[in-house]
Amino acid sequence: MGALDVSPDDVTAGPIARTLVLLAVPLLVQNLVHVVNQLVDTFWLGRVGEAEVAAVGLDFPILAIMFGVVATGAVGTQILVAQRVGADDPAAARRLACNGVALSFCLGLALFGAVALVGGRVVRLLGAGPEIAPLAASYLFVYAAFFPLAASSDAVERAFVGWGDTRAALYVNLVMVGTNLLLDPFLILGVGPVPALGVRGAALATGVGYALGFGFALLLATRVRDSLSLSWSDARLSTDDLRELADVGAPVSGQQLAGQSARVAIVGVVATVGGAAGLAAYTVGARVATVAFVPASGFGSAAQSMVGQNLGADRPDRAHDTVRSGVAIAGGALGLVGVLQWFLPGALAETFVPTLTDAGFALTVDYLEILAYSYWAMGASAVLLAGFNGASRTRTGFVVDLLKYWGLRIPAAVAALPAAVVVVRGVELGGVGLGVHAVFWAVTVSNVVAAVGVGAYYLWRRDRMFSAAAREAAGATAD
Repeated sequence: MGALDVSPDDVTAGPIARTLVLLAVPLLVQNLVHVVNQLVDTFWLGRVGEAEVAAVGLDFPILAIMFGVVATGAVGTQILVAQRVGADDPAAARRLACNGVALSFCLGLALFGAVALVGGRVVRLLGAGPEIAPLAASYLFVYAAFFPLAASSDAVERAFVGWGDTRAALYVNLVMVGTNLLLDPFLILGVGPVPALGVRGAALATGVGYALGFGFALLLATRVRDSLSLSWSDARLSTDDLRELADVGAPVSGQQLAGQSARVAIVGVVATVGGAAGLAAYTVGARVATVAFVPASGFGSAAQSMVGQNLGADRPDRAHDTVRSGVAIAGGALGLVGVLQWFLPGALAETFVPTLTDAGFALTVDYLEILAYSYWAMGASAVLLAGFNGASRTRTGFVVDLLKYWGLRIPAAVAALPAAVVVVRGVELGGVGLGVHAVFWAVTVSNVVAAVGVGAYYLWRRDRMFSAAAREAAGATAD
């Protein structure tokens, strides 16, 4: 075994903190690589113009909604595969993986059809002006054409992670992002006989990367890795598996849709009250925050698999110790990242978009400083919610995000709007004119409130929740 290899025995009987770190390290690198995939687009599009950066920023929450929908298959696959592996039922785990991939592909295909029908209309509804709307619609259509493969690849990666083979997921992402890194400057700016495609080139480079990543994921799953070793006998559609995947995964989709639909509305508000400068600032802040969130996401995903496997092995005590260790590590790591960002907002803004106007630069610096205050909370929340997810209590995350976004952020966004911004049948509707900074602060405040609230709820529910989940996992294996 390599230095970062982790066996199911390590997960259910080895040192908890060490095993969690070993599982998380490939995921940290994977998530960082995935973020680089987004930042590379921003970097090269920033050499084209501010409108191109703003167009991709306008699409970002739409794409996040699309990934939220296919999370039903992907996250459901990780959680259930982990529980079956912990219960020593590898055949059921492999069958669930195949059904998860099939479900994810079908959901991705349906979303491409939706984008083809109404994608242009959606970006216009978000408030994009005549300069940004065609660019955003073009990027969205090309990206969506590759989305079924992206969704399928995510499901295979999640199956590997649920098994405890986080290195395989890393390798898939290295192939995907390496392709994008290679193609981006050629397709965006044009080199030699290759025409400059701008935003379409950025989407095409990302899409080709997804296609090659999925092919490589299948290669690992069928011929290379010893963990998730799929064969044709595992490729059997099961209505029971599909139903269980939907039952566990759908609330995660609901959770992500609650957040991302709110982000769509917030992007529209930012475009209205901040113009291109405010939208560019929000885009840069969102991308940088994604980088900062890498440690939390990695530890959260690793903790989710460890919790699931330990509950499948009837070890609720280790499930709790996993969550406790993960909160300390992820919260501390994100807190340090926030300190660094608070001291270097100007350098970050100049690095990613050197073509920012003076107004865009000032707003970007403000947003990066405000975001930094809540990074510790993002880390703690990610691991706490992973504890609920690993126990198949995925509805908790849905409720938390519903309250965080629609209970806090959306009211703040409405308050940011000027009074009487729209008139409906003679009735003037709008906010109180607090401006774009109200939206920036709402993001940070809602993150902190969510972390404190979900932490208190976890401490109250954990004993009963983990004990019940262990019994349910044992019952599913017996069936």
